[in-house]
Amino acid sequence: MVKEREFIYPRPNPQASLRLFCFPYAGGAAAAYYTWVNYLPADIEVCAIELPGRGTRLQERPLTSIESQAEVIFGGIHRHLDKPFAFWGHSMGSIIAFELARRLSRENGMLPAYLFASGRQAPQLPDKYPPAYNLPEPELLQELRRLNGTPREVLDSPELMQLILPILRADLQAIDTYTYSPGAPLECPIMALGGVRDAEVDSEGLEGWREQTTDSFSIRMLPGDHFFLHTAQPLLLKIISQGLQRIMTARHGV
Repeated sequence: MVKEREFIYPRPNPQASLRLFCFPYAGGAAAAYYTWVNYLPADIEVCAIELPGRGTRLQERPLTSIESQAEVIFGGIHRHLDKPFAFWGHSMGSIIAFELARRLSRENGMLPAYLFASGRQAPQLPDKYPPAYNLPEPELLQELRRLNGTPREVLDSPELMQLILPILRADLQAIDTYTYSPGAPLECPIMALGGVRDAEVDSEGLEGWREQTTDSFSIRMLPGDHFFLHTAQPLLLKIISQGLQRIMTARHGV
């Protein structure tokens, strides 16, 4: 494993044809993606993004805006773009990936070969729910139980929750205060993914991502709730693999 602040390679592979950057959901860490290398094709290299305040950067202050999260990644990502790359993001990570892709396109003329936007409605759509980051602790814990993404043993441990809550509040603040700025659509394929039982994001919200690309667009609904990326992981990684392999085949003209 190679760790470099924001960029962690669970299994470095210099011979890989494509690099898949994986962006975290609220409260999530890069470790959520470490096992993906065991199921993706060998020519896809995983680079998991580690934001301040979690995982290997637990002692750092978490960031409270999508803009600042994208900024710290943008500042170091260029030396990791030495081969074709794709972006995957879940929930908060979808918006970070989207804003980073827009900035790379605007300032560097670079684009991911594919953007996978998971568990998040299109950025131009208004939020369906009121902000949660400033809820009193009992109400916030209730919201976390509803989302079903935090292990029960963590929710039931006051000690662990005192470590995690500042990170969750910072990430929720980043999501809840995000403001979309209209801009040109991306010129790369976008796949929007959702869970069929996700109360946060429905197919209409996912359909909105179509406006954000001039290239191909598709929607995939998977079994599960908001955290289907864990419960339906084998199917999810098969879908990602197929999408990336189609892109790589097209690039090589095969």
